[in-house]
Amino acid sequence: MIVGGVAAVAITGFVLSTAGATPGLLKATVNGTADTAQGQLPHAFLNLATYPDSEAGEHGADGGAHPDWVSYGPTSNFEVPAHSLVTITIDQYDGGETITNPFFAKVRGTVDGTMTVDGKTMTEADPDAIGHTFTIHALPTNQDPLFVSVPLPAVSDDAPEVEGTDYPAPHVVTFSFITGGKGEYVWNCEFPCGDGYYAKFGGPMSTQGYMSGNINVV
Repeated sequence: MIVGGVAAVAITGFVLSTAGATPGLLKATVNGTADTAQGQLPHAFLNLATYPDSEAGEHGADGGAHPDWVSYGPTSNFEVPAHSLVTITIDQYDGGETITNPFFAKVRGTVDGTMTVDGKTMTEADPDAIGHTFTIHALPTNQDPLFVSVPLPAVSDDAPEVEGTDYPAPHVVTFSFITGGKGEYVWNCEFPCGDGYYAKFGGPMSTQGYMSGNINVV
């Protein structure tokens, strides 16, 4: 099962690397330092969200060209510092189902192999209730390897709506990882939440600005 998961990552990475330019850029904010197993490192932070449609973030209030496509926000193009501890917090607003490959229901590549979900430390999510994943992987070059994959639990159908929005109360998922040297990486969602083409890996799944994008380590 693990071999299949890694193969899927490699294939998706190649597709994303040729998918075209990604709009927007969100730079991580460095706030102090952190003690890590690799010594004291700069500590950088990113805040993201996953939505059940495209009516938030870079696509505008009307959802842009594909208002019904699931999407990350506020953009899908990120910049983080090299040789740093990076902490990402994702507000996960979307529902979900059973993930195709349970390899991606487990936390991979983070500090201590954990994430927190609504303040609770976890090493995996229920594979029958996955909303999305945030999966980073290197292109096939000689840059430092970077593989991080975090499952984002699905929001239940009966979750209350956030006042003033059409979205339910989100799961808040936080995780940290350590970057190496400078490089260009890609990320994507490994839960098949796209259209009916390519086993639901088409549409937003293979389009930068929605469920895939770039991470530049600078």
